[in-house]
Parts: sequence; structure tokens; C-alpha cells
Amino acid sequence: MDVIRLLGIRDTPLSVDEVLAAVGDHAAGGTVFFVGTVREQDHGKQVTELSYSAHPSAEAELRQVAEKVAADFPVTALAAVHRVGDLELGEAAVVVAVAAPHRDEAFQAARRLIDDLKARVPIWKHQLFADGATEWVGAGE
Repeated sequence: MDVIRLLGIRDTPLSVDEVLAAVGDHAAGGTVFFVGTVREQDHGKQVTELSYSAHPSAEAELRQVAEKVAADFPVTALAAVHRVGDLELGEAAVVVAVAAPHRDEAFQAARRLIDDLKARVPIWKHQLFADGATEWVGAGE
């Protein structure tokens, strides 16, 4: 069975339960889970609106990131989904999970998965602040 169990760029709310179920594996001694949520402040300024957009190649790039993590670490399962569109404060923007035989491997692989996703997958965040300023943040931030 492929260790890459779930990948996606979605315009619908993300399900933590779906991601956790996707990486369930009896060979795993540790599962690390990360949920990135929309926060109310960034750079010390109040965020009033936030939207994510993705390049059409984003899902293919996400697969490449996941394949590299699966090749570099002894994982038994991994999953990663990222949201696009308008999000509310507190909503999940990204969910990743990695299962591995041991916790240290799972932590290392999960860290690489989220860091490489943020650095390489062409997804851009557009924030509007209470003071009227706007900001675009993208891959490689």
C-alpha cells in the first residue's frame, strides 16, 4: 500500500478526522499531526479577512513534496491537505499527518512535510488588516 494516503488542495473545510483516519496504520508506533489555523493577528496587526489561492500546479508540487518525505524517512503513512478560498478566523488552513514506526521519525518527517509544503507548494495567502493594509504571502515565505 502506498504510504501517501491523502493529498489535496480544497475549497471546502478541512477535516482533521479524515486526515487522522488516512494515516492510521498498525505498523506505526507514532503519529504526528499538525493543524495550521487562521490566526487573528499577524505582524502585530489585526487580521480581518484572509484568502488562499493556489496555482494549478499546486497539487502536483504537493505530491512531489510528499514523495520526497516518504523517500527520506521510514514513514508508514502520510497525508497533507491545504485549503483555498476565503477562511474565517480559527479555521484550519492546512492539515498534515505522518505515521512512522517510532515517534522521532514521525516528528522529523512531519516537520519536513509542513516546512517543504510551505516553501515549495505555490499557494498564496492574501490578508486584509484592520488598518486597511493588505499583504500577499506565498511559497518560500
